[in-house]
Amino acid sequence: MITQRSRAVHSASVEVLARRVREGLGGAGSGTPVADHLRAAAEGGGSTAAGHAGARDGAPAPVVAAGAVRLLGADVVAGYLLAGRPLPAPESQAVRLALSALPPAPRASVAVLHGGEGAWLRAWTDWGLVTALAGVDATQPPVPAPVPPGPPVCEDRLPRRHRTGGAAEGGNVREGWVAWSLRMGQLASLALPHLDGPVHDAARRGPLGLARGATRALLRGDFATAARLNRWLAWLAADGSTLPVDAGVLGAEIALRGGGERCLLDVAIANRMLERERAWTRR
Repeated sequence: MITQRSRAVHSASVEVLARRVREGLGGAGSGTPVADHLRAAAEGGGSTAAGHAGARDGAPAPVVAAGAVRLLGADVVAGYLLAGRPLPAPESQAVRLALSALPPAPRASVAVLHGGEGAWLRAWTDWGLVTALAGVDATQPPVPAPVPPGPPVCEDRLPRRHRTGGAAEGGNVREGWVAWSLRMGQLASLALPHLDGPVHDAARRGPLGLARGATRALLRGDFATAARLNRWLAWLAADGSTLPVDAGVLGAEIALRGGGERCLLDVAIANRMLERERAWTRR
């Protein structure tokens, strides 16, 4: 059973790791955020009891730290994907250690339509991390991670909370933009260069749903969701899509009003992708 204290400890560990990754994006970090995170955990809370109960001396325990790597997913190597640079050996070893401690499921999760949404989201996050790791470190054998079923399709003509489809339509589930955009926000760690798959195809088909979702979240004060969805918009811009809103303006508003290290990391990654898109446009 996950207690409120345990959930808070895991969230705090994710926030610390997100800050380390964000500092690396800006050139202020060590360049090995995952290795630093796991090292701090080992030095601050190395016992098995600490690993399950939480943190000691302000450092996340090893089990919690490895879990933070898995929760952030591909974001832990975002700086190297965005810069097109190979991962240093110590950082690659640290990411692989986290994957070995909490290995991905050997089989792709069930589709979201069949009630397996939590497992489905974890499976996609695992796929993103493993695929991103292979993209920045070709010196080691890839970690196996099957491709899960794709997400539903955003249908602009449906009522915003409606869902329809299924086997009668060849398995293509269609839903309104509210539920669809919230789910895409949970998959924001896949919005990175060199990652592509069914989730990215869904984003290409749903820019209006993403823009609506980001704007709605911003107006409701849900800055974390707004940042995640705006990140998808930035990814679409870098991918060559025409957007119904200005992702740069949205990102600036989120950065001014939002909070939390993971939210700020999403904003920073979106800004880097928009910079890539502008540089490409000027050529």
